[in-house]
Amino acid sequence: MKPTTHITSSLTHLAAMLLLACGALTLTGCLDENPRDQIDENEAYGTAGKLLLNTVGTLYNYIGGNAESQGLQGTFRGVYDYNTFTTDEAMIPTRGGDWYDGGFWQSLYNHTWTPSDDALYNTWTYLYKVVVKCNQSLDILKERQSLLTDEQYAEATAEVRGVRAMYYFYLMDMYGRVPLVTDVNLSVDDVKQSERSETFKFVYDELSEVAPSLPDVHSNLQNNYYGRFTRPVAYFLLAKLSLNAEVYSDDDWTDGVRPNGSNISLNVDGQQCNAWVACQKWCDKITAEGYELEKDYASNFAVHNETSNENIFVIPMDKYLYANQFQYLFRSRHYNHGAAIGQDSENGSCATLSTVRTYGYGTANVDKRYAINFYSDTLRVDGKIVRLDDGSPLVYMPLAVKLDLTGDPYEKTAGARMSKYEIDRQAYSDGKLQGNDIVLFRYADVVLMKAEAKVRNGEDSSAELDAVRSRAGMPSRPATLQNILDERLLEMMWEGWRRNDLVRFGLFNKAYDQRTPIEGEASGFTTVFPIPGDALDHNQNLTQNKGYE
Repeated sequence: MKPTTHITSSLTHLAAMLLLACGALTLTGCLDENPRDQIDENEAYGTAGKLLLNTVGTLYNYIGGNAESQGLQGTFRGVYDYNTFTTDEAMIPTRGGDWYDGGFWQSLYNHTWTPSDDALYNTWTYLYKVVVKCNQSLDILKERQSLLTDEQYAEATAEVRGVRAMYYFYLMDMYGRVPLVTDVNLSVDDVKQSERSETFKFVYDELSEVAPSLPDVHSNLQNNYYGRFTRPVAYFLLAKLSLNAEVYSDDDWTDGVRPNGSNISLNVDGQQCNAWVACQKWCDKITAEGYELEKDYASNFAVHNETSNENIFVIPMDKYLYANQFQYLFRSRHYNHGAAIGQDSENGSCATLSTVRTYGYGTANVDKRYAINFYSDTLRVDGKIVRLDDGSPLVYMPLAVKLDLTGDPYEKTAGARMSKYEIDRQAYSDGKLQGNDIVLFRYADVVLMKAEAKVRNGEDSSAELDAVRSRAGMPSRPATLQNILDERLLEMMWEGWRRNDLVRFGLFNKAYDQRTPIEGEASGFTTVFPIPGDALDHNQNLTQNKGYE
């Protein structure tokens, strides 16, 4: 029997069935709409179990998704795509009549997005939808606190605040200056835009405050907290915040001047540290939680990856229980590749030239993770060569990729394609409903964050860099910032962190791969996205980010 003081391990599945349809509550409309008009309040919140399920449990319906711009990963035109296809990591080339899509994918790669982009607005509304639902949940928990023990109430409110802080992390990271709203009853007219540094401080302080009340549990494991926001998840975000403190403390990212991380003071357990020391301390806390690098890199992305000692926060996937989808393998494979495994494909996304060259493709020293992260060269499935419609072998051409392949001899075959996640041959919906949990936060990232923080603080981090490289079967390299950035690409490929890394290293707005900077980009204005035009239209208190006026 599961403990009655906690939400059960099937909470995510039950929440999917019992979700209160609160409507699309975003900062584009009223913030004080009543979410309880779908079913009777006592039916929704009349017992401790129902209260926890319908305030805390329902939030986990939104971490993953199955529609465009929904979920933190797994779907198209949302958080993941804006953090991946805007970088030197990957692209979706135009392949003749395929993948032009009004120029959307080219605009991501070239940084020519505009405030009127629908996907940018849909991503904004998705992130704020979850923020508003968190505010509603906190309000309801406070109203009905008498139904809960003190322990239940402290844990539940900490969990909701943690989820809300995570969504503000993504909002701040992507949009810079965003409304910071914590009151469910606040009217749109009273919503004000916060500077990035203010949101950064809020998220950092909020996570620091709630962490001790969160369950001290590995939530990637199939336990009572499977897929939930637990203490190690908060520690991970605090480490990420500390490492990016120079970026997040900067309220004018267009003036060419950043705060110095050595002079940014952050509190860790009552001790004031500079940003680099704080990052190391949060990383050490995660290590103390018992996470470690798996011996087999690929095992973290296997069909059955719920036992990983490395994965920290995941989107639970189960083709029989959850509607969450993972569409990225489907999006990347050639059509005949999909047919060979009994599924379908869209023949789209692939690695850039600079990525495969960083892996050493075409040399005698190819990184051993290359074969795990990519389908490349002559394709075989179950030992048999996959063939094109004309009978010739399907050969992926990593060095032939370019943004517009229309009319090119390799129009349909250019580019190394996404692998990394083991193919679930029993998956539904052409592989999009798979068994592999989607990995959001991973311990290898923690090790590399600590390595970078140490170098930035004038310390040697050879041990940390070597730990990641030796696990991959690769030789030692000097622990320089450039080598650490390269290692982050080699290790974290396809995991949605590349934009964050390039912005931190001051490279996002520079020329890379086959991209040249757009007019005015030297100022750094594209390191945040524009406030969506529809959001500005709905709230006259908001102003546009510099460079997009």
